[in-house]
Amino acid sequence: MGGEDLRALPIRRAFVVQLHAETDLAQGPIRGRVEHVVSGQAARFQTLEELLAFLSRTLQAVPPGEDDLPGADTASGHLAQWIGDQAAST
Repeated sequence: MGGEDLRALPIRRAFVVQLHAETDLAQGPIRGRVEHVVSGQAARFQTLEELLAFLSRTLQAVPPGEDDLPGADTASGHLAQWIGDQAAST
């Protein structure tokens, strides 16, 4: 993260993802619990699609702030790509 502008990481876009003990990202399935840090909204998920749907719904409900950067609404797409890249590299 070094010199990354911290405005690119607004707290209202922060989530905690807790993976089930048996989750193996390389093998699947992915399941666990996700919580939005600011609102406290939480959900359990059984698939990557359920996790991304929660992220998307929650982010759409969060009003944009002055520290949000353009293109931030594509965060769930970037997360899906990152997870796919990680699984492919193992």
